[in-house]
Amino acid sequence: MSEKKLKNIFVKGAISPGFIADSIAKHATKTAIGGHNIFMGQVRKDEINGKFVAAIDYTAYEELALTKMDEIREDIFAKYPLNCMHVHHSLGSIQAGEICLFVFTSSAHRKPAMEACNELVERIKAELPIWGKEIFEDETHQWKENI
Repeated sequence: MSEKKLKNIFVKGAISPGFIADSIAKHATKTAIGGHNIFMGQVRKDEINGKFVAAIDYTAYEELALTKMDEIREDIFAKYPLNCMHVHHSLGSIQAGEICLFVFTSSAHRKPAMEACNELVERIKAELPIWGKEIFEDETHQWKENI
């Protein structure tokens, strides 16, 4: 019995606008799709205690995260009539203004794509062992709270 290959969601560094555009363009030939929903998480230059966030350094327990993401993927496909689901999460240092999470769902109709995308983002934030260390402009840091 062969072991199931887990889909890797991790990208080293920021997720580029070109990658996002290419992902969207690849769906033009999938004419059964009538609705797409996209979520892009961007690193904010938050002010915390008088200091500004310059970047977030993302780390993960990758093996566990990919196993959990596979479970989430199966749950979402069982719950919603999706044609496609794509999840990409950055690892490493992502500068303020750059994209660190890209979630893209597609369905014959808009409502399932929208609801599935929202549930995916919430579950990724709540269930995956991914941590972000906020790096301030003065090079000090603190661990980010996932909210």
